[in-house]
Amino acid sequence: MIHVNTNYCKGCLLCVEYCPKKVYVKSEKLSKKGVFPPEVKFPENCIRCHLCELMCPDFAIIVEDKNDK
Repeated sequence: MIHVNTNYCKGCLLCVEYCPKKVYVKSEKLSKKGVFPPEVKFPENCIRCHLCELMCPDFAIIVEDKNDK
């Protein structure tokens, strides 16, 4: 499961750009901060490489491995 904390996200969309499986798209809804955060559009494509977590400068993304609870 992928969690995007829109309260932390500043809308840089590095996750959208760097995701090798194109899991994210730019949301059409503004967040409370007035930015367009990423939206997890294709979670089934996620290979849990955690690249989006590493690229996110705001620590707004958490990718859980299947065994995480």
